[in-house]
Amino acid sequence: MRAFALALTLLTRLPVRLSGEIDTADHGRAVVAYPLVGVLLGLIQLGVAWLAILAGLPVWPVAILLVTAQVLLTGALHLDGLADSADAWLGGHGDRERTLRIMKDPASGPAGVCALLLVLLARTAALATLLSLGTLLALLPLLLAPLLSRTACTALFLSLPYVRTGGLGHAAATTLSPRRVGTAVAIAMLVTVFVGGWLGLLMLGTALLVLAAGRRQMRQRLGGFTGDTAGALVEITETAVLLSAALWLGRA
Repeated sequence: MRAFALALTLLTRLPVRLSGEIDTADHGRAVVAYPLVGVLLGLIQLGVAWLAILAGLPVWPVAILLVTAQVLLTGALHLDGLADSADAWLGGHGDRERTLRIMKDPASGPAGVCALLLVLLARTAALATLLSLGTLLALLPLLLAPLLSRTACTALFLSLPYVRTGGLGHAAATTLSPRRVGTAVAIAMLVTVFVGGWLGLLMLGTALLVLAAGRRQMRQRLGGFTGDTAGALVEITETAVLLSAALWLGRA
């Protein structure tokens, strides 16, 4: 429970109280609980969406409400990482040190703003499409997308080194248990397929493709990952997974 509580404080703005001092090993254990944070966020979205459908509310305002709620719950943490990564990838011109330096700049440039707009618009459109179908199957992606996106972040700790010395991500990367992290990732994948069936398999496949592409980019440019690129992976994965589900279910 302590690992889950710490993961909540790291990935959300939910009010959580932690007793005692937090050491570096706690951050490593918290990585295992990242998928559980995704489940909680997904349950909140699922509950709000179901109540909105029962109330007969129009889908586009509800979709905007869901996106806004997710931003507030996470404190726009991952969106900030997305914007910083987009600016750094465009402005870094392939240079590792320049890319890392740009990511530390708190200001957002054109690439960052465009990335934010595209992700938020795509997510809103995907949610509106799923809500318009009005079925429980169409609402499952609201639960599974946050789970898969946080699981992708957990998997990143297994597959790439953390390249910034110091900081919370470095503490987690150096103290985590690969066996426990691998088990958490495997369980999340199995739950996705068990709960979602063929739709879950489609969403899982989409998440794995995004993870593979993101991991390749990070390895080529940085030789590893940072907190910003991990946040960007969370946002892109969640959006891509929702889009794949919306396109599949809404094709008829």
